[in-house]
Amino acid sequence: MLKLTKKADYGLMALKYLAEHPETPALSAKDLADAYGIPAQLLAKILQRLTKTGLLRSHAGMNGGYALARDARQISAYEVILAIDGPFFITSCTRGAKSCELTPSCTIKEPLARVNDTIAGVLKSISIHDLADREHSDAAPGRERQGLVTLTV
Repeated sequence: MLKLTKKADYGLMALKYLAEHPETPALSAKDLADAYGIPAQLLAKILQRLTKTGLLRSHAGMNGGYALARDARQISAYEVILAIDGPFFITSCTRGAKSCELTPSCTIKEPLARVNDTIAGVLKSISIHDLADREHSDAAPGRERQGLVTLTV
């Protein structure tokens, strides 16, 4: 089964929360953790990682915390997952120079690579803004949101 790690889940949740609260200049790791019942120490490490990769900005001081480094429409779910977990693959096969001993007779490597690419494409097309709740979103009135995941291989 293809699943996101808890860390990736938590990272997406934190960025979603920040996108839903643009009126707050910065939120602490504790504020974000409390909002979803996430372990604060683990979330702090995730937020530091997202800051190092340029998806968040951190502000020190009494009113410090974290804020999105870019508009929520410009940050994809894929970027967040990549920053936290690194590249993902649905199989252990690789496209590079390394290959397994079954490569000459393998009939699933390329179809599974297309599935992997399709999943990555879908995640790249989903922005943090898309994940934000409707009531917090600034979508135009009457505009319905389309389904987020459609896979075709």
